[in-house]
Amino acid sequence: MKLTLTNIKELKRNCESPLKKRVFNYIISNWSDYNDKKNIFTDVLYHGCQSGIVGELIYYSDTVRFYKQYRQEINELLYDTMNETGLYAPSELFGDKWDKEDPLAQDTYNQNLLAWFGFEETLRSIAYNFETLQNYV
Repeated sequence: MKLTLTNIKELKRNCESPLKKRVFNYIISNWSDYNDKKNIFTDVLYHGCQSGIVGELIYYSDTVRFYKQYRQEINELLYDTMNETGLYAPSELFGDKWDKEDPLAQDTYNQNLLAWFGFEETLRSIAYNFETLQNYV
């Protein structure tokens, strides 16, 4: 599929996932800011949300709200990723970034990590739909 705004909007229309719809909204709202549209994806996938590229996920207050709003979908993504990689604890997946004293992500720090993870992995799954992004995901 070609990376066009029309195709992005069509995928969003056919999507039932609230988390995916939110990430589609990010893509759509940033569309006019990029000459090379693939960079909407690669900027996030190469540098991560931690770089500040996703303005709505910079502050803890925003990332915690994002995590709580999409907790179920993010937890499903986490479970699927750990299952696919053979890792069985978030601390194995996130390494020293994960606060091991908060294994259930009840506190801000791990919720922040999970919000970024959920956004990035959802963006990656959207990118798989487009030929021009196959080499980047």
